[in-house]
Amino acid sequence: MLSTRKIVAIAAVLAITAAGVALAETTPGDHHMGPDHTQRAMPSGQPAMGPGHMQEMMREHQGMMSGHAGMRGASATPTSPGQDAFGAIQEIVQMLDADPKTDWSKVDLEALRQHLIDMNEVTLHAEAAPKQIDGGLEIAVTGSGRTLVAIQRMIPAYAQMANGHDGWSAKASELPNGELLTVTAASPKEVQHIRGLGFIGLLASGSWHQPHHLAMAKGEFDHEHVAHQR
Repeated sequence: MLSTRKIVAIAAVLAITAAGVALAETTPGDHHMGPDHTQRAMPSGQPAMGPGHMQEMMREHQGMMSGHAGMRGASATPTSPGQDAFGAIQEIVQMLDADPKTDWSKVDLEALRQHLIDMNEVTLHAEAAPKQIDGGLEIAVTGSGRTLVAIQRMIPAYAQMANGHDGWSAKASELPNGELLTVTAASPKEVQHIRGLGFIGLLASGSWHQPHHLAMAKGEFDHEHVAHQR
């Protein structure tokens, strides 16, 4: 990468060269000057340059200056939010801000934050023990502490939303330290689909997750699953 001092030096040389060419083109009686006029107009020690060569150097100089400015601009504005849950909430906030119909008296971003914590606990910390059964899969989802609370909130809510999806039958029943998730189907193809997806694939299936997050943030979602108790 050229330093600023070198770029300035190149620019000065090019300016002198351009001035010499302009003088040669505009000075009366320039027909008396020989073909070596350009060479004589250059400072001592500089090689002769034809008009084409000088134009090429000017283009290179402009390109270097543009690239230098581009490199400064590229690092000026970071785009990564730095954390997945923060980024998900930021996206929702931008949507709420852009919607003139948003009722800010009902917005509940804390409910969404707690839900994203639940998602993190179930995804990363819950134990999932799958067992193939007739027509599909049975999964014991267990944990303790904050993970158990997240399991008790998320798994029954998931079963309610997934029931009927792709012809599935989904239900959740209570375990001493978690939930028993059962997903079955009548179609042999869907049985294989369910078994292939497994626990986390089943939770990630469907198109209801993002709308669910937006509805929760707007305060339009039924919060019974958040305070799920048996």
